[in-house]
Amino acid sequence: MRILVCVKRVPAPGARINITADGLAVDSANLGFTTSPHEECAVEEAVQLVERHGGSATVLTLGAGEAEEQLRYAASIGVGHAVLLATDGSDWDPQRTARALTIAIQGMEAADGVFDLVLFGNESADSGGFQVGVRVARALDRPMVNGVKKIVVSEDLAVEACRESDGGVEVYRLPLPAVLGVKEGLNLPRYPTMKGRLASKKVSVDRVSPAGAVGGQTLVHLDRPPEKPSSTVVLGTGPDAAPAVVDLLVELGVL
Repeated sequence: MRILVCVKRVPAPGARINITADGLAVDSANLGFTTSPHEECAVEEAVQLVERHGGSATVLTLGAGEAEEQLRYAASIGVGHAVLLATDGSDWDPQRTARALTIAIQGMEAADGVFDLVLFGNESADSGGFQVGVRVARALDRPMVNGVKKIVVSEDLAVEACRESDGGVEVYRLPLPAVLGVKEGLNLPRYPTMKGRLASKKVSVDRVSPAGAVGGQTLVHLDRPPEKPSSTVVLGTGPDAAPAVVDLLVELGVL
């Protein structure tokens, strides 16, 4: 199988997000970055599918040069090829991002063959637009299911994609090639080994200039949500706190 995973470099979950003075961008000073959690599961799933069925996995991202860090992280757990659509670091609207990814994918497939599966995260952890994967699937004219929590590849060149719903589990059977948007919980991403980290430094990252016209969506302003203050109750100190701890555990139903 040939599998492509599209990932995004996002601020680390739980980090304090500050806005620049003009209100048009996130202040990245002293901010840690990581791969969007849904896409981290997509990378893990691609590696597992290649381990089970053979083939190759490629990871692709659009962003600043610093995004190479996320590509090498994917390489450290088993992805063999990485492509960076290098930008100046400014945020691209979903339409432009999807167009750039589509053009890049078409170019990669023209050179090396069609990807059986293209995996996206259900949505990115920062903007949460739920758009890019759907737009790319539409542009490639391929079937697509979002919110996937289980993937099964059959021997007759088809894939079963399962997603949870209020009434139970929905199961979709798609012919390959296909596009899937996966959710966190699809699997448990592995930690890279020291051997994997060392090997990732030798993986060649192809840098490609992205192409894509600006879309119709324009960022107007970013606002921080109101902070919710939290309070801490001290139950006591030393042995005198034991009765209060027991009462709390009883109240929570632990005891």
